[in-house]
Amino acid sequence: DNTYPVYKFVFTSIHPSVGQAFFRFNLSTDSGSNYNVTKTSTHFNVLHTEDDSSTSLSYNTSSDLAQSTSDQTLCNKVGNGNDESASGCLYLFNPSSTTFVKHYISDSNYYHQGGDVSRRDFVAGYGNTTSAIDAVKFLFSSGNIDSGTIKLYGIKDS
Repeated sequence: DNTYPVYKFVFTSIHPSVGQAFFRFNLSTDSGSNYNVTKTSTHFNVLHTEDDSSTSLSYNTSSDLAQSTSDQTLCNKVGNGNDESASGCLYLFNPSSTTFVKHYISDSNYYHQGGDVSRRDFVAGYGNTTSAIDAVKFLFSSGNIDSGTIKLYGIKDS
């Protein structure tokens, strides 16, 4: 509904059942019957290895979407060890608008299972629809969400 102009999803200690899974989301305009909203996005990250041997800032073209209905990746290769997880937030702007496209931004930090790495990912894009978004799903690319919490907050204009 149009109760809030901004929705903030906070995901805390999201843990996959399968290692090196990609944490993703998608949008629906038909109450979750289909999660196939066309999206365009950009994705970049920074990382630091646990042993302090490497740091980097990278543009992640493999997680960009260009007019695609695919699930949007928020985190790449999240570890499934007992001490490995992902946490962050996703903002969705004006989801009930029937005039404008639906912008989103995400900021997350997680244990990247590609070499004992702390990685922070930034994603921004838009759902290319003027229909109201009425459902959002979160998932891993393989396996299930083994544990963790996802909370939704509505943010009102001041």
